[in-house]
Order: sequence, then C-alpha cells, then structure tokens
Amino acid sequence: MIDDLPPLRDIIRTHGLAARKSLGQNFLLDLNLTARIARFAGPLEQSTVIEIGPGPGGLTRALLSAGAVKLIAIERDARCLPALQEICDHYPGRLEVHNSDALNFDYKLLSTDKNVKIVANLPYNIATKLLIDWLRVPQHPPFYQSMTLMFQKEVAQRICADFGSRAYGRLAVISQWRTRSQIVMTLPARAFTPPPKVDSAVVHFTPINPVGEVCRLEDLEVVSAAAFGQRRKMLRSSLKQISKRPIELLEHAGIEPKKRAEQLSITEFTRLAQVYGSMRAN
Repeated sequence: MIDDLPPLRDIIRTHGLAARKSLGQNFLLDLNLTARIARFAGPLEQSTVIEIGPGPGGLTRALLSAGAVKLIAIERDARCLPALQEICDHYPGRLEVHNSDALNFDYKLLSTDKNVKIVANLPYNIATKLLIDWLRVPQHPPFYQSMTLMFQKEVAQRICADFGSRAYGRLAVISQWRTRSQIVMTLPARAFTPPPKVDSAVVHFTPINPVGEVCRLEDLEVVSAAAFGQRRKMLRSSLKQISKRPIELLEHAGIEPKKRAEQLSITEFTRLAQVYGSMRAN
C-alpha cells in the first residue's frame, strides 16, 4: 500500500464507480503499478502535476505519495468527485480537482510553475487528440517539462516508431519532431478493470528543440497527413492532393519523388514542410 486510504476496489464499491465505456474508462487498481508509473515521471518533489481522468484515484494517490507538491486533476465524471475528495482530505492542500472536460481545458492557466509535468492514464477515446493538442502548443519550450502518458499499446508503438518501420506514420513524425518519446512500461489488458481488448503502454515525452528545418507545425501536419494518407503510393502521387506541382516540391526539398512516406526521416519531412510553406506563400 502507498498510503492508508481504503483499497481502490472498496472505494469503487462504496461510491458506485462502475467504469463507463462511453467515457473510455478502464481503471488501474494495482497501486504497485500506479506507483511505478509515478516513478517514471521522475522526481516530483518540486513539481506541479496535471492528471487527466483520475477516476477513483489510483494514480492520483501514487503521485501524491511520490511527493508531488501540487496535483491538478481534471475529471469529467462527477461520480468520481466524492472519492477524490477523500484523497483531498488525506493530502490537505495538495490536490485540486476540476470537474471539467479535458478536451476543452486551458492547461496553461492552471499554474505559473515552470516545473509542470503531465501524468495520466488517458481515456483511450481521447488520448491521441489530447496528445496532439499538447504537441501543438505554440510556445517552446511548452508549458510542461515532461509528459508520462498511457495509451493503447499499438498507439504507443506508433508514437515511438522509427522511420522505415511499419508503425511509422504521421503520429511519429509530429511526436518526435518536438519531443523525445520512449515506451517505458507495458501493461497487459488483465491489469485493468474492466479489462480492455488490447494491452497498454506508458510513453514518457521530454520536449526537445524541433528536429530538422525550421517549419510551421501546420505545414508539417499537412505534408505528413497527405504522404501517409496514401502510404502505398510514391510521394509524387500522394502529394498531388496538396500541391499542383508535387515533383517540383519534392525536388526543391531534395527528396527523390519515387520514395514513399515511410522512407522519409523526420528531418526530411520538416524540409518538405518548409518548402511546401514557401511555395504556398508565393
């Protein structure tokens, strides 16, 4: 046990917190596992932590037990608020709960602390959308120092995929352009209640200076979406949907028109995005 609060199964039973599929809820009840996730987030003693979808509070308790100075939890499901209040009472002054939709929340306004870490067992139905939103923040370095996030294992593998691999795609390009991403932990479906149909994995993200050429994120998203949208085609064909002169675009970027999307490194994608932006502006 990480604290002397009741076991999570008892809390779920007391507050009637059966997981809802509509909210993408799969609860992780093993506090030893939540403690491991908290450790992967790094030292928390000087950190403000943002958690999405705490549910009955298993990861919340682990983060507070690990020393998070302040934990800001965003929970859409009002049924979970009484359980989270018990944690508030146990860790006075350290847990702040917002009954809000994570997709519509302005995280930058939550704290002026420069040592902000996002740690979450993300609801699967909004996980990729939240990640892209956090990667899109205009300021760099971003408002967070790191992110430690759980996804479906397949999504985690796509985030961290090397170019040339079958899993490599738009999500890898966008993620690795602005962060160093690494799978640090995998969890079988049976670790959750109710067990999902797939295994899960935790990815740790550390912001880095953008890789490759200076380009706009919007342009990188456009060229990567077009390239991987028809990934079996050569780039000279797949890029026709965004350019009337795809071969000229590729030649200006120094890329062989017969290549396919998975054959381009992130640096080559950023160069392509930079040239695309320049040609579109002229």
